[in-house]
Amino acid sequence: MSKESLLDNLNPQQREALIHTEGPLLILAGAGSGKTRVISHKFAHLVKTKKLSPKDILTVTFTNKAADEMKERISYLTGREMSGSWIGTFHSQCCKILRKEIHALGYRSDFSIYDNDDHCNLIRHILKEFNIHEALYRGVAARISSLKSSMVSPEEFLSTGDGFGFDEKLAKVYIRYQNELKRCNAVDFDDLIGLTVRVFENSDETLKKYQAIFPYLLVDEFQDTNYAQYRLQLLL
Repeated sequence: MSKESLLDNLNPQQREALIHTEGPLLILAGAGSGKTRVISHKFAHLVKTKKLSPKDILTVTFTNKAADEMKERISYLTGREMSGSWIGTFHSQCCKILRKEIHALGYRSDFSIYDNDDHCNLIRHILKEFNIHEALYRGVAARISSLKSSMVSPEEFLSTGDGFGFDEKLAKVYIRYQNELKRCNAVDFDDLIGLTVRVFENSDETLKKYQAIFPYLLVDEFQDTNYAQYRLQLLL
């Protein structure tokens, strides 16, 4: 499809979003109004007008299904294979980065990723070890996930408490949980994003390398990003 034909069947606002290529742009519109369509067309427009490789555009979505559909759309629009592209979920993209960079944080590149069952089982084990009622594990797991999404480390959480009550116990569980993950060379889903942010914040050289790799960043469903995901985008 030619770069001119990419503008066909787009309304004036969509066309305006498509041709804007310098500086940030936020598309704010209702459900079903074509935001994802614009991202797909914009990706193709950048490839054709800026002579970019599909590997130069970091494109993040929230589900694997949405990512697969976007790859298909963009492949059709560009006539290019998308197998080596950076189109995927936040978690899958961060995993690819961490496989190359996580050694800077003291992990090996062959780290395991704990799923929800692994995550909950480890927390139950720690609660039992600390003589805390095991039935609380779901609430504790949700709270730890919330803290990670807010980029609050175990040590930061412990330092903000008053040293009494449940938050102190939670902080100790959080610390033990994170230490056990690292001992096992494992991460959970929240770590995939949080540790990527830490890698970038700890090394200007690494951050600049990825900023150079990705001159453009496209984010679908931006309004659903949590703080850790937003911080990642802001760094890049």
